[in-house]
Amino acid sequence: MKRTLILALAVCVSAAVFARGAQDGGGAQAGQPGQIRVLLANHPYGELIKPLIPEFERDTGIRVIVESLQEAQLTQQLTTEFATGSSTVDVFMTRPLQETLLFNKNGWYAPLDAYDFSDYPSNTVDIGRKDGKAYIVPLVTEWQVLYYRKDLFNQAGLSVPKTFAELENAAKVLTKDGIAGFGSRGAGAAAVTQLSSYVYNYGGKYLDNNVAVFDRPEAVEAIQFYGRLLGNYGPQGITSMSWEALMPVLQAGRLAMWTDASVFYGQIIDPTKTQIPAENFGVAKLPAGPKGDSPFIVVSWAMGISSKTKNPDAAMKFLTWATSKELAIKGMGANITMARNSAWADPQVRATANPGIIETQAHAAKNGYPYDRPFMSSVGKARDLIGEVIIESINTKGASPRLAAMAAEKAAGVNDLLKADGEYGGR
Repeated sequence: MKRTLILALAVCVSAAVFARGAQDGGGAQAGQPGQIRVLLANHPYGELIKPLIPEFERDTGIRVIVESLQEAQLTQQLTTEFATGSSTVDVFMTRPLQETLLFNKNGWYAPLDAYDFSDYPSNTVDIGRKDGKAYIVPLVTEWQVLYYRKDLFNQAGLSVPKTFAELENAAKVLTKDGIAGFGSRGAGAAAVTQLSSYVYNYGGKYLDNNVAVFDRPEAVEAIQFYGRLLGNYGPQGITSMSWEALMPVLQAGRLAMWTDASVFYGQIIDPTKTQIPAENFGVAKLPAGPKGDSPFIVVSWAMGISSKTKNPDAAMKFLTWATSKELAIKGMGANITMARNSAWADPQVRATANPGIIETQAHAAKNGYPYDRPFMSSVGKARDLIGEVIIESINTKGASPRLAAMAAEKAAGVNDLLKADGEYGGR
């Protein structure tokens, strides 16, 4: 059913997509010996490597035809070309949490048996595996951290919380004088990613062997805790707030702690946007829960090779170059949180990066969980269902008598989605 829908979409949009590709010079010339077609995202890493490609061409004699697209357009173009069987793409950037299940299910990635993954945290490679084989190379990672106001902690005589119990106590103490003690995403579906680490640290999961299990007691307990924190100590209107709304509250000095993704640190301390000096912001690992110490660590961008490439050797040379240690270090210098372990160990990187970011990355790379949402094709609909349970918990400060029953109802709905996509009970 899903593949039929994809093909129908492909027929509808292929003319426009390929017209654009012809204008870019991509489709007409790709597939010839000695040249490859590469699709990059309009992402800081894509912009970083684009001006360096002529150097790769000189060194290898391989001509590279490059197209850059916004992330949604990139997904559309790849899906359309692959589904119609007419693609001339050789190498491409990909978003694992959005695309890996679909692309692997349809055999659109080439296996990367010859690639050396020893420099990557295993939990970042696992998301791209199928039947023991790796199909994508992690590029950029992000993980959950605790941002906190050092000055407020010092004034209150508090230490940085190491456990959920200490986190709740700090939130209670710091909620005063117009300052909310704690913030995290509360806007339903948007909150699912940030709740995930709390669920893991209570010993729960969203899915287990592709069966929804967020209605089990340990997951419900995590949802209650998250709701209690935000309901009691969160900013007003928290159930309509995602990161875009929470960051300005932190920067305005009206939020003491915020748990969210590591990628936001540079934006938080932007002197043109914050009223709080950069030295007053701290970064720490997410406190440990009763049954775990595993924040999410997700691969936001990766790179793969098309299974239909006509130039596999040239494609592998480009992939190896574009994901190399040297370019990873350049990425770190541009404030891109790269996936390679060696980039984080580089002396120059460590001399300039925030120590909290370095420490939390090391912890997440070793202990983190590689998903921040249910890993399934209909993830958007699943997030909507789970989001309803989160909002119920926040609105009742974690005390709703119907929370467990509601979680069971929504878990059944997620299982229905898995069954409809042919993913229930396995992949």
